[in-house]
Amino acid sequence: MLKITIRETDEGQTISLEGRVVGAWAAELKRVWTAKAAELAGQGVSLDMREVTYMDEDGKQVLRQIENESGAQLIATTPWTRQLVAQIRDTNTHD
Repeated sequence: MLKITIRETDEGQTISLEGRVVGAWAAELKRVWTAKAAELAGQGVSLDMREVTYMDEDGKQVLRQIENESGAQLIATTPWTRQLVAQIRDTNTHD
């Protein structure tokens, strides 16, 4: 299961993810992003990944898309989530 929360902060908008970013849940995140992207354009966007428990390749692809389209700051504080961010960014530099 994946919980997606969007909240306004002083720096812009933060999209918080809690749970598993896989398969159908990754597709739901993509749907939410597609619906909100125009509204969030021009604002600072942060993607809070601190509560992500698992992410498959579908989830990584959605995060790559969000980062590429918005320049979102990916927030990761655990060794595992920092590794995910490194994998996402490494692929972005080779696309």
